[in-house]
Amino acid sequence: MPETIPFDVFNPGCPSRKAFDQIFSRWGILTLSRLTPEPQRFGVLRRAVGGISERMLSQTLKALEEEGLVTRTEWDEKPPRVEYSLSESGLRISQSLNSVIQDLYGELDKRRPG
Repeated sequence: MPETIPFDVFNPGCPSRKAFDQIFSRWGILTLSRLTPEPQRFGVLRRAVGGISERMLSQTLKALEEEGLVTRTEWDEKPPRVEYSLSESGLRISQSLNSVIQDLYGELDKRRPG
């Protein structure tokens, strides 16, 4: 049986690094934080992630789908309809990211002049 090597995101050769880079890019964090388990259309998601271009959102969703965090559903309709949602893994990571975001808001709020 081959030896199981633990993941080490600090090692540039570790396969976890690619997933880490995708998730923790600016657009990866914002996109995962805005996605939900319920399906969302591309346009709705683009408006929810302020400042992201269509091209960047498309690339980000594709990368997150490849990492198993996002599910893409394409409907055979005219015009075509595509929806995106979080996978189980994506939901767990999204919840953690949203918790970090809320903690950041709390810390920033403490710095406001009173």
